[in-house]
Amino acid sequence: MSGKGVVMLCAASFLVGLLLSGRVTLLAPPSNAPSVRGSRIALFSDGCDQSRRLDESSPKDIMKEVSRTHLAIQSLDKSVSSLEMELAVERAKQNGGLGVSVPSRGRLPKAFVVIGINTAFSSKKRRDSLRDTWVPRGDRLRRLEKEKGVVAAATADFLRLDHVEGYHELSAKTRTYFATAVATWDADFYVKVDDDVHVNLGMLTNRLNKYRARSRVYIGCMKSGPVLSQKGVKYYEQEYWKFGDEGNKYFRHATGQIYAVSRDLASYISINQPILHRFANEDVSLGAWLLGLEVEHVDDRSLCCATPPDCEWKKQAGNVCAASFDWSCSGICKSVDRMRAIHSACGEGDGAVWSAAI
Repeated sequence: MSGKGVVMLCAASFLVGLLLSGRVTLLAPPSNAPSVRGSRIALFSDGCDQSRRLDESSPKDIMKEVSRTHLAIQSLDKSVSSLEMELAVERAKQNGGLGVSVPSRGRLPKAFVVIGINTAFSSKKRRDSLRDTWVPRGDRLRRLEKEKGVVAAATADFLRLDHVEGYHELSAKTRTYFATAVATWDADFYVKVDDDVHVNLGMLTNRLNKYRARSRVYIGCMKSGPVLSQKGVKYYEQEYWKFGDEGNKYFRHATGQIYAVSRDLASYISINQPILHRFANEDVSLGAWLLGLEVEHVDDRSLCCATPPDCEWKKQAGNVCAASFDWSCSGICKSVDRMRAIHSACGEGDGAVWSAAI
């Protein structure tokens, strides 16, 4: 933005804060003013009385006013960011730079969060284990979407992607998922989760709701693993030389089992997907796409609890986990056999998602 634009935005934010705090009175002439023809606008109430009230306020009241003003500024910042992204989408459409078409948001179904469960053709039993535990079925799933704005998987609801399936194509699959999801739903958040991870939907939505006023948020369990340069090993990085000398680590990024991005970031991926580079590992690729942007990285450890007894103990202590899996297996080991037991020990209860603060 230009210097003039920054000044105008700051002034607008200040006035919005004053209006929301109740310190500004509109259409309120002094009581002793003589009657005049037409209407009269008093922008500010008496300055002396105003200063006196502020001076007499308790520190608690002042902090409350500061908090309200801060929230108003956050809301304004998100609105400006959303408008900037809308403009970028329209420019990309005109220039033919979109990997997929992104319709105007007014024509898309509204949602709070879209949860894409990454699965493979051969993983039917894994999908069944999810539908038998934390993923609602039938009417309950439709009610969840209608009342809570949570879109997740169900029987016969596969989101078909223009993509070639394969382990070494996961980065491309993730890129295509976000682009397709943005073109299908107008959501605040888009989540990617593997089909061998246990999720508590109520806790997940509560965690995401904390960041709803932010415009560019990347949420997950942040890590920085080693760059593997030896051919033949799992997670071998063919482009290891780009990350420095041998023995270096990757930059911080969310682990691939589950993570969330806000709408603006998903839109960014959609707009730029033809030129987003793919590294060997999907989670590293996503982290690289967002690393150079003005993005808030949120390290949320409730998204990577270990399986029982860890998540069970935390549940008993009142700290229900949003997601659980085994680090040793990059998911739940033998998830088809164990998902039901983990859900019983660490699940939040069927009613939690309906009382989630969304």
